[in-house]
Amino acid sequence: MPQNIIDTLDAPLATPISNEEMENLLALQQEILGKVAVNSPLQETLDDLCRAAESMLPNSVASIMLFDKQKESLFVKAAPNMPADGVSALNGLIPGEQSGSCGTAVFENSPQFVCDTHKDARWADSSFQAFALKFAIDACWSMPIRGESTTVIGSFALSSMEKRQPHKFHKKLLETCADIVAIILKREAEENKLSYMAHYDALTGLPNRTLFTERFNHAIAHSKRTKNQLAICFLDLDNFKPVNDNFGHQVGDQLLIEVAKRIQECIRDEDTVSRQGGDEFALLLNDIESPLHVNLTLERIHHALALPYSINNQRHHITASSGITLYPSDDGDIDTLLRHADQAMYQAKLAGKNQILLFNPEHQQRTIKKQRQIDDISQALANEEFTLYYQPKVNMKTGKVFGVEALIRWVHPKKGLIQPLDFLPLIDGHDLEIQLGTWVINEAISQLEKLTEKGLDLEVSINISSAHLQSVTFFERLEKALARHPAINANNIQLEILESSALGDIQAISSIVNRCQEELNINFALDDFGTGYSSLAHLRNITANTIKIDRSFIQHMLENSEDLALVKGIISLAKAFNRNVIAEGVETTEHGIVLMQLGCDDAQGYCIAKPIPAAKIATWIDNYIPNKSWLA
Repeated sequence: MPQNIIDTLDAPLATPISNEEMENLLALQQEILGKVAVNSPLQETLDDLCRAAESMLPNSVASIMLFDKQKESLFVKAAPNMPADGVSALNGLIPGEQSGSCGTAVFENSPQFVCDTHKDARWADSSFQAFALKFAIDACWSMPIRGESTTVIGSFALSSMEKRQPHKFHKKLLETCADIVAIILKREAEENKLSYMAHYDALTGLPNRTLFTERFNHAIAHSKRTKNQLAICFLDLDNFKPVNDNFGHQVGDQLLIEVAKRIQECIRDEDTVSRQGGDEFALLLNDIESPLHVNLTLERIHHALALPYSINNQRHHITASSGITLYPSDDGDIDTLLRHADQAMYQAKLAGKNQILLFNPEHQQRTIKKQRQIDDISQALANEEFTLYYQPKVNMKTGKVFGVEALIRWVHPKKGLIQPLDFLPLIDGHDLEIQLGTWVINEAISQLEKLTEKGLDLEVSINISSAHLQSVTFFERLEKALARHPAINANNIQLEILESSALGDIQAISSIVNRCQEELNINFALDDFGTGYSSLAHLRNITANTIKIDRSFIQHMLENSEDLALVKGIISLAKAFNRNVIAEGVETTEHGIVLMQLGCDDAQGYCIAKPIPAAKIATWIDNYIPNKSWLA
């Protein structure tokens, strides 16, 4: 900044900020950040910030300029009260030493207070002089906006229609506004990242199952209008595992990326291919005339996938097996149709691989088998063959064991201990799901009472399905369970809802959650956060006390920068919404250290303890030795 300008600013800047001015700044900050918290539209929030700043400096116009994608030129992002031709004149501004207040602020990464645009060297260029004369800009103050690692991403400016010198309040006003813009943009970037992660596969960029389901629902509506068929196809690569085993996962990943490209090139724009996980892909083909139509498309895909792949100067050859089912002849929801297509694909593999088979609806034997399994689970509940294990939850910083998560196990008289994933999926959507969920709640509350009598003050987390939570008798049964055990503190009970599951009617969920919190003093957690559709909507609408970061992000965050960024974003969101946050799946000391550095102190996982039988949990807590590295 030229010395003569510094001299003219010394006295005004020395003027202290009054209490009223500071209160006004805080009110501005709270108003705009409040809009951020409720997810107001980005443009609306930035425009409101400009108007709020203008109200504190009469006869002025506020503007926000940001770099374009090439990081070369500045463009106006918000200036609600600036004339359109003024915005056009500013767009494309290239930062430099004499590029007006905004360009210079960005170029020098420092505040620029121009008190007289007609005499200041930073506005000496004829184009800036013409701009100042046309729009009566006599003074212009600009503050750089800094993003990650203090990198300059733009400027916040106040242009005045009169020559004026800034006081400390004005400098603080610009600093506050620039900081708020940085927060808004960071929040927007995090939301976009979470939205992308919720809808697209990180490796191939293909739609994931969530987006595939959305497009299926649209396609169903279209099919009903046009009376045309839909095809759901399930494709699995043959002999993909040897590629991973012999050449490594990096080569396997490159192969999957190339497979995704080849499939996309073989289908129409109105069709969808989705990576379902691993080497499995699902296709949604619209306006199908006949099974032959689908076969021709899949034969084209199979031919493309069978062509050689060159990765790291090594040639690879693979084939694929595919299964097809057609809607509406196979009339079911997306899960049912995918399962039918998957079954047809499995039969294609059994037939010798590199085959295409249409689903056979005569699957009565499989249906009978599933019903028998459901009956076995029902009988096991009647025979009291289920038990609860508990996985401890600790505060890594203090070493305190503050809670446990209740996990169901089936002690089968012949098969021994059966893990929940081997039987819970069988009863998904069945009445037995609610019966078993009710048993888990009653058992956990009963055992919490016993732990309380031993002098342990623990929070017990209980997993609950969306269907169970929305059942008609849920609240009444929970209330009666608490009444049977008056010795326990209801605030020590936490119900975990799977965020990755289909949450059904979010308003109904929100209503029952609020009622349990207000009338029963029960806490709630969103489990597996970040893996489901519209995570931010769930966070905003469901008043869960705790956000639980899904283990899939924790496990790979040390080597995967995207997972690390996502974990960091989830922790930031939790703090922004004033929610507690806990990480599950913490398997190493290093995982815990990184989590604490990111601001997450609560954790559970194998590094702390595997699930423990109920009878042994009190002893384990008595003998628990905190991780010294975490305490340090």
